[in-house]
Amino acid sequence: MTEADVQGGFAAGFAGTLSPGRLPVLLSIDLMRAYFDPDSPLCLPSDSFLGVAAEVIAAARRESVPVIHTVVRYREGSADGGIFIDKVPALRALIGDSAVGATMPSVAPTADETVIVKQFASAFFGTDLAARLRATGVDTVVIIGTSTSGCVRATAVDAIQYGFVPLVVSDAVGDRDEAVHRASLYDLQAKYAEVIDSPTAIAYLRGVSR
Repeated sequence: MTEADVQGGFAAGFAGTLSPGRLPVLLSIDLMRAYFDPDSPLCLPSDSFLGVAAEVIAAARRESVPVIHTVVRYREGSADGGIFIDKVPALRALIGDSAVGATMPSVAPTADETVIVKQFASAFFGTDLAARLRATGVDTVVIIGTSTSGCVRATAVDAIQYGFVPLVVSDAVGDRDEAVHRASLYDLQAKYAEVIDSPTAIAYLRGVSR
């Protein structure tokens, strides 16, 4: 999906744009084995975006832009999952230190990168992410990961509500259904984020090299 595909056809009231800032972080959302292991109930139909995500992460590291990773993990008994885990029983695969809860090797965090453990869709909900970003003056979050309609979308919505400019990288996010993926990107561009492709994201990261 190109930027033109996402941005075309908006009424004037939904044609606003956000200007990325000079102090971004890259948020790598839930790129865990659970979404790529065929035996997992959460497995996505395609892993084509994973390589693109790895390229964006590599670009951020080259330019000394901080990379923050998220994973989903529940305590034994899953009380910390609330009714969300009842609504999505597949999440029970992420109770405890399960193998499918590990980040995929190609996008795994380095020893000095932050990993946020979350229980719900947004990387901000129930975590200290917003406080971490504000403490370091971050103004923009570049978002990659899974899934477009779920945790990526929820994170972008919360990002704009917390006052950060969200940039969702269209070819570095994925979902269980292509139509849902495309519709989510369209709606994100209309209301909550700037949707960009990976070359644009990488050029932006290069331009704000610290």
